[in-house]
Amino acid sequence: MKQEECKTNLTTSVFGSEEMLKSAPVDKIPQCSTTPEIAYNIVKDETFAQTNPRLNLATFVTTYMDKYATKLMNEAIAINYIDETEYPRIAVMCAKCINIIANLWNSPEQAKWKAGALGIGSSEACMLGGVAAWQRWKKRRKDAGKPCDKPNFVISSAYQVVWEKFAQLWQIEMRVVPLTAEKLTLCPQEAIAMCDENTICVVPIMGVTWTGLNDDVKALNDALEEYNKKTGYDIPIHVDAASGGFILPFINPSLEWDFRLKWVLSISTSGHKYGLVYPGLGWVIWKDKKFLPESMSFSVNYLGAEVTQVGLNFSRPAAQILGQYYQFIRLGFEGYKAIQHNSMEIAKYLHAEIGKMKPFKNYSAEVTNPLFIWEMKKEYSKQCKWTLYDLQDKLKQNGWMVPAYTLPAKLEETIVMRIVVRQGFSRDMADQLLGDIADAVAELDKLQYPTTSRLSIESNVKVKGTVYTHTGK
Repeated sequence: MKQEECKTNLTTSVFGSEEMLKSAPVDKIPQCSTTPEIAYNIVKDETFAQTNPRLNLATFVTTYMDKYATKLMNEAIAINYIDETEYPRIAVMCAKCINIIANLWNSPEQAKWKAGALGIGSSEACMLGGVAAWQRWKKRRKDAGKPCDKPNFVISSAYQVVWEKFAQLWQIEMRVVPLTAEKLTLCPQEAIAMCDENTICVVPIMGVTWTGLNDDVKALNDALEEYNKKTGYDIPIHVDAASGGFILPFINPSLEWDFRLKWVLSISTSGHKYGLVYPGLGWVIWKDKKFLPESMSFSVNYLGAEVTQVGLNFSRPAAQILGQYYQFIRLGFEGYKAIQHNSMEIAKYLHAEIGKMKPFKNYSAEVTNPLFIWEMKKEYSKQCKWTLYDLQDKLKQNGWMVPAYTLPAKLEETIVMRIVVRQGFSRDMADQLLGDIADAVAELDKLQYPTTSRLSIESNVKVKGTVYTHTGK
């Protein structure tokens, strides 16, 4: 197509343009340019039918920030954090955030600038914590003249997929302590039983993705103290606090899970979860700089000066740092406490009300973080013609995303649903959700014939929840 043929009538309305008669590009860049208004609407329309982010109760990530936070982040959208020589104040702001988070977790480090690192998300933060533990272990083994080719770490079966990635990418054996109906969190004794001289760390989780529960880090620390003393090992703890790291300091400050414990040497969290910042942002903090191996620091001099960085990624957005620092200043300790308290109270309210509904029972009697799961009563399930997968589909028709899924190994027969309550979810919205759940149950109970998912379960065929792909296949 010739250039002169690529003409857009600038006086034509967006929906009167020729572009509105064409499908959005799939395989090739369009030959011709168009107006920003038309391009905007084409992209906007591609996402028009999606769930409103605030109705997405499956996600843990922040879906609401005030207009000033959004303005700050939008103004910083072009800033690459890695260019510390060009944007030195951003680097200082990042260090301030690390200090604030470290002190929230009772860091004993006396240095002016605490030991920590920025991540694109908590997955990167987890990996950095794992790599540091691996590097420290490897150095100790080499210094002692011992082999270092068979490292392992210990975690419960409720691990988030990042730990599977970590094990695969760094070829580190992942030893999994299975959860059971009787043991809903990591059993310290079973974890210790899996440890040996090749164990780089044990990973408890605060705010388990699958259930919302917390592992008992204090009990694990005490068990490790005894084990390390008996064996002469130095097996540490890395706490995966992706959710709990920004909840527990505000709603349960007396709970010992952080750097107050001897063997907790590193903690990771998501700034874009209960840190209340738009994605993606993760943080990892070490108890002291001596626990952050020098081998993890990399320097380059082609950005105008020598820049040293700890991280898996290189270029990374600076906007999230501004968003995090803004939230710290804007909300303060009491503001964070109020928001997390409200999220907890609404989660407890939903937990209690859903537990009263005839078909359901809560998986756990308590709510330890602003998220919880429930299942269908066995006696109810035997006589009804639907499953929780069908309830998920019904709620989706009203815009709600409430996931249904099976629990990890040893519990995979149990189908549950989960609600994650975050900033931006009000009591009024909770009442609307409860009403929609009740209406959906009433409608499903009227079915004369079993649904496809019910037939599959009765035939012992594994059922999967809604599966999404990038190709639509």
